[in-house]
Amino acid sequence: MAEKLRIGLAQLNLVVGDVAGNASSIIRTIDEARAAGVDLVVFQELALCGYPPEDLLFHSGMRHRVADALERLRVASRDIAVLVGYPEYHENRIYNSAIWLQDGEVRGNYRKWRLPNYGVFDEQRYFTAGNEPLVVEFAGVRIGITICEDIWESPNVVQASVAAGARLIISINGSPFDARKQITREDLLARRVRALGVPLVYQNMVGGQDELVFDGGSCMVGPAGELCMRAPAFEAGLYIAELDVLPGGDAMPLAGLIAPLPDEDALIYAAVVAGVRDYVRKNGFSGVVLGLSGGIDSALCLTIAVDALGADAVQAVMLPYIYTSPMSIEDAEAQARLLGVAYNVLPIEPMVAATNSVLKDLFAGRPVDATEENIQARCRGMVLMAISNKTGRIVLTTGNKSEMAVGYATLYGDMAGGFAPIKDCTKTLVYRLARYRNSVSAAIPQRVIDREPSAELRPDQKDSDSLPPYAVLDTILDALMIDDLSVDEIAALGYERETVGRILDMVRRNEYKRRQSPPGVRISGRAFGRDWRYPLTSGYGRS
Repeated sequence: MAEKLRIGLAQLNLVVGDVAGNASSIIRTIDEARAAGVDLVVFQELALCGYPPEDLLFHSGMRHRVADALERLRVASRDIAVLVGYPEYHENRIYNSAIWLQDGEVRGNYRKWRLPNYGVFDEQRYFTAGNEPLVVEFAGVRIGITICEDIWESPNVVQASVAAGARLIISINGSPFDARKQITREDLLARRVRALGVPLVYQNMVGGQDELVFDGGSCMVGPAGELCMRAPAFEAGLYIAELDVLPGGDAMPLAGLIAPLPDEDALIYAAVVAGVRDYVRKNGFSGVVLGLSGGIDSALCLTIAVDALGADAVQAVMLPYIYTSPMSIEDAEAQARLLGVAYNVLPIEPMVAATNSVLKDLFAGRPVDATEENIQARCRGMVLMAISNKTGRIVLTTGNKSEMAVGYATLYGDMAGGFAPIKDCTKTLVYRLARYRNSVSAAIPQRVIDREPSAELRPDQKDSDSLPPYAVLDTILDALMIDDLSVDEIAALGYERETVGRILDMVRRNEYKRRQSPPGVRISGRAFGRDWRYPLTSGYGRS
């Protein structure tokens, strides 16, 4: 009869920099795994320091804290095997490593070969690459260890493990979310496994870290590329992958939990909720405050905040001016009451009048223009920041990716705040997410979704006065940001060249605004922030 091998995939939400706290979470999970009869418990890439640690790695205190935590884990590894990612300090180099602890001893150490240096990744800034496979004999199976990019960039690392005798591959990961990432992962894993003929266990982390959010999706793939187990997205926990150990040392995955993969809108919504929840909680804020305008963006942000933190931690503020429509006031109040949040109405007419009075002599003889519109937005921003200062609640800004791209936002006005939930959601995606969330339960008044969008900073204003239809704008932005296409290449897709050129000019011209905007949840293949690095000063024209 075949023996069973039970591998616990610890899909944890750890905190960057909190080495001692992370070690305590890992030890609690080791104890849980031991009680559940797990033979080997696997933790994520750089679990001890949290991922990504960035320049904290250079701090001398990090080295000592990691050493102390490793000793705690070594002691905790009695009667069980533990595989955990950590930053390895060796002489004057740092490695992205995984250590195998078993029965209170170090049984092996693996250094990541492939160091990604694209998109949101910057590992070559910190780490030295390894070049030796690690294969550990455990429970009758020879297990090869890899870390994240080792299976993504090239199959050579996995091939090296198999050549060294591995009959099972375990990959620990810090793989961030984007909308189709889990499908991409599982397709790639299936190809790797089919090519090499050995099963693979994939472990990933969950939780938000600044702009990044990690969705988990830990899984196991059989030797024919079949999916045998999948942990749920965005849910921390210990998930067990079970295998039969066959005579001769082969391991055959057994069917286990295969959590359903939600559709794209549900996954994106869950990602934004997770990102908001962890940014607020991990940074110690007591809650959030946001301006509720009666429009779609703030309505979606309010709903996200309530789902992330609970209604008691959310304060909504309506800041009407003379151009604010009765419909907006009615819909904002209706949504605030529906979701049960604290709600205040603070008219800004006196502030705007005072500001205009101060400037009237200086502006005498000049026509009214966007300056007066921006004064309204900046008065609102000042009120929200004052509430934040007084209450300790962070301001959530409500701008979307389409607006951030073309600068359809006021610096120090509606861009003022600490975190931007929908910063990477285009306007068309905002509408999709609103409809998705209402399909779960009533949250956003239907009139907010149906009405034509407007900033309401002047009479009868519509977004379409300044911008092309959002369906056109967002498609052009994706072609620019995701595909890096030129004006001519985008125009060749069927769009007016003048429109494309104008949009790309607006994107280039407003980089200075985006550099001063708060971080927000990254949910696409390329977001403004870590993986968008355009120069502020540039003579690059339309092309």
